[in-house]
Amino acid sequence: MRKWHRWLSVIFGAVLLWIAVTGVMSQFAALVAEGQPVAAAAPPPGFTCPETMTCRPKPDPNGARAWVGFLHHLHGGEEFGPAGIAISIAAGLALVFFSVSGLWLYIQMWRNRKARVQKPGWFWD
Repeated sequence: MRKWHRWLSVIFGAVLLWIAVTGVMSQFAALVAEGQPVAAAAPPPGFTCPETMTCRPKPDPNGARAWVGFLHHLHGGEEFGPAGIAISIAAGLALVFFSVSGLWLYIQMWRNRKARVQKPGWFWD
């Protein structure tokens, strides 16, 4: 299990770092965009919003809100097409594997230490 944990961490480490960085950047951009007003685009002449719909103005394509959408697409891999989405899903599964295998490795090391040493404890000195 340790060999798989190490090899997969080498392979997926860069992808998980990419996902973490773009996730943080998208949340930061959303915080920055939250305080900014939405630029209202002028509706076509004679247009009225139907009563059954909610009409909202389009965001400014150069504003912070546009960056939020772009960063969300980078974060999810959508910007790179189906291959990006597949890599993003594989990275998510790898993260689940790392969590389970890391816990499994820790439990094995803890059991081995407990069998060799009479000093109980959760962590090593």
